Amino acid sequence: MTDTTKTTASPKRRFALWQGAAALSTLALVPLATGAMATVDSKTQEEIARFMDVYLEVKSNYVEPVEDAKLIEGAINGMLASLDPHSGYLDARGFSNLRTQTDGEYGGLGLSVTMEDGVVKVIAPTADTPAARAGIKAGDFITHINDELIFGLTLDEAVEQMRGRPGTPIDITIVREGQDKPIEMTLTREIIDLKPVKWEVRGDVGVLTVTSFSADATTDLKAAMMAVEKSLGKKPRGWVLDLRSNPGGLLDEAVGISDLFLERGEIVSQRGRRKGDIERYFAEPGDLAAGAPVIVLIDAGSASASEIVAGALQDQHRAVVMGERSFGKGSVQTVLPLSDTTALRLTTARYYTPSGRSVQEGGIEPDIKVPQLSDPDYASRPKFRESDLRRHLINEKKVDNGLIEKDETPDPRFTATADELKAKGIEDFQLHYALQTIGRIGPGTPRMAAAAKPAAKPARRN
Repeated sequence: MTDTTKTTASPKRRFALWQGAAALSTLALVPLATGAMATVDSKTQEEIARFMDVYLEVKSNYVEPVEDAKLIEGAINGMLASLDPHSGYLDARGFSNLRTQTDGEYGGLGLSVTMEDGVVKVIAPTADTPAARAGIKAGDFITHINDELIFGLTLDEAVEQMRGRPGTPIDITIVREGQDKPIEMTLTREIIDLKPVKWEVRGDVGVLTVTSFSADATTDLKAAMMAVEKSLGKKPRGWVLDLRSNPGGLLDEAVGISDLFLERGEIVSQRGRRKGDIERYFAEPGDLAAGAPVIVLIDAGSASASEIVAGALQDQHRAVVMGERSFGKGSVQTVLPLSDTTALRLTTARYYTPSGRSVQEGGIEPDIKVPQLSDPDYASRPKFRESDLRRHLINEKKVDNGLIEKDETPDPRFTATADELKAKGIEDFQLHYALQTIGRIGPGTPRMAAAAKPAAKPARRN
């Protein structure tokens, strides 16, 4: 995944982590290297010897001379690629891209993408970017850039070609399942200023769209809520928190945004490799929405940090989750520097919702499943999720996604066609239905009010 890479800490904590890790590696490099080699079992020694045999054969006999750095980097990439889709080696370009994404501004198209069988696959376009306006959709394959086949490039190399000076054109060829022919389109690069939060007022309801969990997303959402109240001149009747096609971001921002709507209780826990390696995050008193109804919108492009927020508000009975099942990325990545310009992005933990659910593979199932009927391709376009990625982590409590997706019982509420909705002026059916639902519920509804009562501040535990 790129354009919005998941990390686990706010900028201050993240750089503290990087500095601490760098210091640790400096101090411990030699003892760890010698101590570890002395204690590895014979099987490990055999495997290392096998690696060295291959390395020496390539160095000696490959048709052209090969630099050591290229072979070692290839070996590192292969090692990490064998683990899971989200672990990887960050060279100077990749490390720079990661910092650019978490800072929230870059020049390009506005796409979150991954690599599948050597082809770039779209996870989700970011709202109000060239990619979204051109109609690129989740699950599309990007095969050509400026008429050049990009099969075989690394993900960073493909992303590098899509980025560029704002105002410059770029030709993209898309292959979409269900379409007989490739789709060719010309886009114009823009500064993708990932303002993480946008707001608007619909009637007496505040609509908050979070497009990414980049730095300061919590602060921006708090400001947006205040702006809605100022625009209305009163507290809104309720809130719609739109997390659709939000591929995630910083864990601390997910915790912070959840906390804006909660008075108490656990938000998320992360559990690492060892039994006692558990960290829990709790809400602090102060529901900024004051118990008003909240609907969270999610779809197949809502991943990671988005799922933390949706899962927390769902489990705490603070919000109704609406839309379609989310992406299902329930793992945490830690960025560990190897030098000033390179780093390791390593999956170090799984996260769990307050009720103990892991969303890995299964995602967050909405309380009310609402199809995006205003999208004419909705029914025919296949959904792409974490469980479709090769070598994805397996959920310890296996979810049968086939059964989840198999319920084809028609819902009489959701029979309108895209053309019929367009004739009525409805361009976003999921949002339309959420606003209608807010109009039918009030602050006294048990599901909405469950977390609105003040509670003593819980101690944070690790």
